Amino acid sequence: MSMTVPHRILIAPSGFKESLDAETVARAIGAGVRRVLPGVHIDLVPIPDGGEGTAAIVARTTGGDLVPARVTGPVGQTVTARWARLGGTGANTAVVEMAAAAGLRLVPRGDRDPGATTTRGVGELVLAALDDGMRTIIIGCGDSGTSDGGAGALAALGVVLRDEDGAELPDGGRHLTRLRSLDFSGLDPRLADTELVLACNITNVLCGDHGVARVFGPQKGASPEQVEHLSAALENWAAILTRDAPHATGLDVRLGGGTGASGGLGAGLAAGLGASLVARFEALLGIGLGRVDLDDLIARADLVITAEGAIDYQTPHGKVPAEIAIRAQRVGVPVLGLAGSIGDGAPAVHDIGIAAIASIMTIPMPLQDAVDQGEALLRDAAERTLRLVLLGSSISARQTDRGRHLQSL
Repeated sequence: MSMTVPHRILIAPSGFKESLDAETVARAIGAGVRRVLPGVHIDLVPIPDGGEGTAAIVARTTGGDLVPARVTGPVGQTVTARWARLGGTGANTAVVEMAAAAGLRLVPRGDRDPGATTTRGVGELVLAALDDGMRTIIIGCGDSGTSDGGAGALAALGVVLRDEDGAELPDGGRHLTRLRSLDFSGLDPRLADTELVLACNITNVLCGDHGVARVFGPQKGASPEQVEHLSAALENWAAILTRDAPHATGLDVRLGGGTGASGGLGAGLAAGLGASLVARFEALLGIGLGRVDLDDLIARADLVITAEGAIDYQTPHGKVPAEIAIRAQRVGVPVLGLAGSIGDGAPAVHDIGIAAIASIMTIPMPLQDAVDQGEALLRDAAERTLRLVLLGSSISARQTDRGRHLQSL
């Protein structure tokens, strides 16, 4: 019996939110694959998606460097974040990872209230990049712990938010219900000569039934009552932005594609600063993969393994596994998806080209344990699922041999 085994495997994952960056995920999966096929050719291509680890990936692939900055964290604490100063042809270009300043992992689990968190640190990272002479700033949107519509970031850049008495509003999305006016007169003048790009999931919108408060608020710790309050606050934010923001003309602040990115950061920076809202892969793949041709590696692979923290109903809508699967489906390469958890609506990924999915967890365990053991769980899951792949190949080979034997009788 001659069993067919994959000779070349492409591993192209995103990071696992609050746990592992994409580079660590890729290495762990590769280690699990080599337990089964020690001699297989593996291409490791961690995918920058705007979330945690994006700045490190683009700094490495462009020959740039990571620049530390002390900024305001999502609950008001001071944190050390890093932004990427690109090398090569990306001179004077920065990649700011919003999660480094306002990510969910920076919000203590006992204090998770998306109505209270702020993107102020994201604006401070933009200021740090401006101070360094950067004139193109790409802001990666992903893994956020905020829902303030980008209000905090605008405030850090010089915008004043006022209530009906003219008093300045405190940070936090919940306070946007009291917003009555925006004053852009103190906006940092360097922004007028700076190109801002938000690398985001352009399916996310700010308001409505599918707005960020209702879709992502519960994931960030909001109760049903808080979701409704935050939804109303963002509706008011959209109305005031539409009236007062200098770049709101022609922009559907409420329902425009990408306005809901990172808790509404997309709306605030697009309307307030004229930032372009660009699909994350379009904005980041070119610089994030360096000279790597992703489509060529997919076409040459016998199997593609992708991964993300959770595979569920949101995965087909702009997530890394979906992008990888769509590209692989075009050339007929099978795709396996690994995930920290498999949630509601996960079978929908089969329609976009992911042939099989598997969770890295085999027994119920506390979330923190899964986070702490993430690398080991990934290695084991990669080994386990690849053995299943080889079992299927063995069955197919046996059926082929049996067919040939019957034909010879």
